[in-house]
Amino acid sequence: MRIADNVLVAGARVAGAACADVLLDRGATVTVYDRTDSERMRELAARGARCVVADEFDPALLAGVEQVVLSPGFPPHHPIAKAAGEAGIETFSEPELAWRLRGPGAARWLAVTGTNGKTTTTTMLAAMLETAGLRTAALGNIGVPLVHAANGPFDVIAVELSSYQLHWSSELAPTAGAVLNLAPDHLDWHGSFDAYAEAKAAVWRGGQAVVNLDDPSVVALAKHTDAEATGFTLNHPERGQFGVALGFLVDYTGPEPVQICSVDDVHPAGWHNVANALAAAALARQVGVAHADIGDALRKYVPEPHRNVTLVEHGGVTWVDDSKATNPHAAAAALASYDSIVWVAGGQLKGVDVDGLVAQYAPKMRGAVLIGQDRALVADALARHAPGLPVVVLDGRDDAVMTEVASHAAALAEPGDTVLLSPAGASYDMFTSYAHRGDAFAAAARALIEGEAE
Repeated sequence: MRIADNVLVAGARVAGAACADVLLDRGATVTVYDRTDSERMRELAARGARCVVADEFDPALLAGVEQVVLSPGFPPHHPIAKAAGEAGIETFSEPELAWRLRGPGAARWLAVTGTNGKTTTTTMLAAMLETAGLRTAALGNIGVPLVHAANGPFDVIAVELSSYQLHWSSELAPTAGAVLNLAPDHLDWHGSFDAYAEAKAAVWRGGQAVVNLDDPSVVALAKHTDAEATGFTLNHPERGQFGVALGFLVDYTGPEPVQICSVDDVHPAGWHNVANALAAAALARQVGVAHADIGDALRKYVPEPHRNVTLVEHGGVTWVDDSKATNPHAAAAALASYDSIVWVAGGQLKGVDVDGLVAQYAPKMRGAVLIGQDRALVADALARHAPGLPVVVLDGRDDAVMTEVASHAAALAEPGDTVLLSPAGASYDMFTSYAHRGDAFAAAARALIEGEAE
């Protein structure tokens, strides 16, 4: 479908500003709406965009508009989305726009979505493609905006896609797409788990589905797609699957099983990352990447920060930054990795129940230090499932609270323990991002330890 001549772009951060830039380059009439003014808004105005800053969206801005491009933060119930729908105006996201901008000979897309593990899997996949000699990049929620790379110098691109982006897509159809896992998340945005899962299924629109056979929700979702499925499992694979056998990642989609690499070659460590590696391998094989290149890429892979990363060991206590765990499903993967834990948690739970996570992992905890908007909900769950556990609840409202977090965590920890920042919630209540949260935690931990060493 064509790109319209008169487009409204909602949001002027990275994705929205990139869309406005590209549309202006094409000669479109562009209106940009945002609640806050910024240097980027002023730059777009200088380029000829009509820039509107207002707390409340005025539906009159849609007069004459043929298409609306929504940044990821705008849910279906937002006044802009509702007004556009009522007016019959087509609405989509930045990845959808990038897809429509592709010209002849454009790169193939291999897409990754799921509740957790998207960035790790996408960057693993990009490493595999690069090792095979293909011109590639990891894009989408990471790296350069897709609209700037739609016709870039690439053979294949590894694309991370969120449920938000997929919800606002209709034509986007990657060569192959993987759904890594599904657990309740972003329910405040989608309205229900079913709607959230349905958005994820759009990644299979191109006809080739990579499916986590160990996740019942993903398997159930795959039953409703017409795409041809390739499964991956942490168990011994059957014919047509990727899996693990005798300590090796194995591809059994051919006549005989083929060993890719040792489980020990996958890092960061943890079975959830072995699953990520299998998903990336399954996608890479869709475009003919050799098994040897996949194995070499995994052995050389450098993990992204804030994902179950050991920061420092001191006095027998290990400090770990897993700030990327922005929901209970992600936190569970880290909590499962250690035997005795001082848990640093809290933030924005986004309408997701933390009770099951706490019930499962409270027996492994030495204590907990809680921060953030929904800290009381986590504290209540700990009180129900571990009434004798020492719990410190902090009321700090910005990154300075991490100094207190480090002090209290160190007081609770004993030799052999892991102080684990794995919040199970989003970071925007107190920090600019999960990276900001992780950096603040790392700085506080190192400052505490250096102070003790003086």
